[in-house]
Amino acid sequence: MSEHGTRIGAGLSTLDDAVAAGRAAAATAAAALDGAPVDLAFVFVSAYHLTSAAAAAAAVRAELGARCFVGCVAEGVLGGGRELEDGPGIAVWAAALPGAEIEVFHAESVRTNGGAVVVGFPQLAEPSLVALLVDPFSFPADSFLDGLNLEHPGLPAVGGLAAGAGRPGTQALFLGAETYQHGAVGAIVSGIPVHTVVSQGCLPIGRDFVVTRAEGNVIYELAGRPAIERLREQVERLSESEQQQALRGLMVGLVIDENTPDYARGDYLIRSLLGGDEESGALVLGDTVRPGQTLRFHIRDGSTADSDLREALATTLAGVDPAGALLFTCNGRGAAMFGRPDHDAALVGDTLAGAAVAGFFCGGEIGPVGRKVFLHAFTATLAVFLRS
Repeated sequence: MSEHGTRIGAGLSTLDDAVAAGRAAAATAAAALDGAPVDLAFVFVSAYHLTSAAAAAAAVRAELGARCFVGCVAEGVLGGGRELEDGPGIAVWAAALPGAEIEVFHAESVRTNGGAVVVGFPQLAEPSLVALLVDPFSFPADSFLDGLNLEHPGLPAVGGLAAGAGRPGTQALFLGAETYQHGAVGAIVSGIPVHTVVSQGCLPIGRDFVVTRAEGNVIYELAGRPAIERLREQVERLSESEQQQALRGLMVGLVIDENTPDYARGDYLIRSLLGGDEESGALVLGDTVRPGQTLRFHIRDGSTADSDLREALATTLAGVDPAGALLFTCNGRGAAMFGRPDHDAALVGDTLAGAAVAGFFCGGEIGPVGRKVFLHAFTATLAVFLRS
């Protein structure tokens, strides 16, 4: 084992030439390792570079000589405290992880007579981390995560949906020297300390309600009254400024563990409120719901998301020594939510005392809440590697 333990570096380049950008970002990341061999590397390429993405990834891989190498094309990338939501950008994350066991994979959905099955995903023992980069147009992320939750409760999995250029067939997923346009790639890391952080960025309002009538993703009644009436009464009790926040970002939080005596902010799984129907009094959610579940309405805005991320980082990382992190943040966050660029990347970098951070903007973020891994929206999820 190296006497230096875990070392992580990150680099970000905005050069217009994809190959040159890849080399520059990789060189910056490698410099932080002081000559230590690269055990695991990630490359995140902006959609601007899609046509040259494979060549850029090859240049990064050659520059780093990484033992395990994965990556993807994403709508936007981040690293070094900066976020590039559009335009040219390549982010590279490189780690020397002495003592770690690492397995990389390409998984895909294959049709069978009985439907579809996922092949290529390794058997899991007790990993420290599963990192998943998913093409949302060809891989069933929701049902796949449901299966993982049944087989491996408490799995420390993070990652995101990498939409490439935003339509089917415009993705490039990297695994070693191979490039794929479908499925999911990732890495399974074992034997070293890694913490996961999930910030859903929402503020609960009003009170909890039990769902008394629902079907699929439609809620008809909350505590015996039409759901839309319950929502209206909660919003009317808010201050004028809070009502404006609700108009811009009203969400629903479903209680994860009904056995918890008191529900705090982190006890809810946040889901989108897609709409309502005055005639039936129903509300439509971005997820299925069942009678007997408890929910609470939430509002989402930049101030709440900022405080929630700070709180999540402080709670999870108290007393630890971070070496670096992978950050997966929603493409609905960024400057549009916070009113300024670089919020999540800068805040995470500062909180981690300058430790290396890289990642990308996702069309859905993967991370654990409670004892289950979920596909989120408007969320920031992280894998924080500790010094060993």
